[in-house]
Amino acid sequence: MSNELLFDTEEQLGIITFNRPEVMNAFGDSTRPELLAALSSAEQNSDIGCVIITGTGKAFSAGGDIKSMRDQQAANDIDTITSRMSVAAEIVLLIREMTKPVIAAINGPAGGAGVNLALACDLRYASEKAIFAESFAKIGLMPDWGGHYLLPQLVGTAKALELFMLGERIDAQTALKLGIINDVFSADGFLDEVKSRAHQLAKAPRNTITAIKQCTYASVHQSLADTLRMEQAMQGELFLSDNAKEGMRAFLEKREAIFNQ
Repeated sequence: MSNELLFDTEEQLGIITFNRPEVMNAFGDSTRPELLAALSSAEQNSDIGCVIITGTGKAFSAGGDIKSMRDQQAANDIDTITSRMSVAAEIVLLIREMTKPVIAAINGPAGGAGVNLALACDLRYASEKAIFAESFAKIGLMPDWGGHYLLPQLVGTAKALELFMLGERIDAQTALKLGIINDVFSADGFLDEVKSRAHQLAKAPRNTITAIKQCTYASVHQSLADTLRMEQAMQGELFLSDNAKEGMRAFLEKREAIFNQ
């Protein structure tokens, strides 16, 4: 990997960190493929139970590097832009299809594609210093990285259109009220707070967490009847699993469960 992105493991966690603080962690030429590779590696690593994506320095990610995009524009190079968007699509789909939860730890400003990458994650925690801006329209572009799909599900169509069309910045507390993020933590010790949540997920029964993730996302596209059938089938598998047996045994014995990972 280049130094544009760091990937570390720590006590059942996979921590992916954007590392271009001099440009607010805007995506460089290597960032997208390396992010895809890091996520794929985390999914395949049985020691990892939860993934965190965050940024070095004061920003989460400004999204696309506008200087780089301007160079491609001047060269009429639509192929590079198309290729970058294809990798972005792979990243968003992989995050949603992974068996492990993925947390966006939004340590500071997030703009454009940086916002929509965060929206693709399963959970989003923000520092009190975080700022969000769907800033595409301000440079004559439309949202990508799945933003048109992801944001309306959280805030509704009208609010999503407002955020997309005006591109105005909102602070962390506003994002929390709108349902864009799950919680806001103090900037001091921010990543430690996120890691605490991530460790809870990593220690949970992984087959259960996977089933919850899959069924929740599937429910967006299917009927109530289909969701009920999916719940019945998946619950039947979980009910006879070693983790469910241990969970119920621990509950009755008034002790903490020790799940198979």
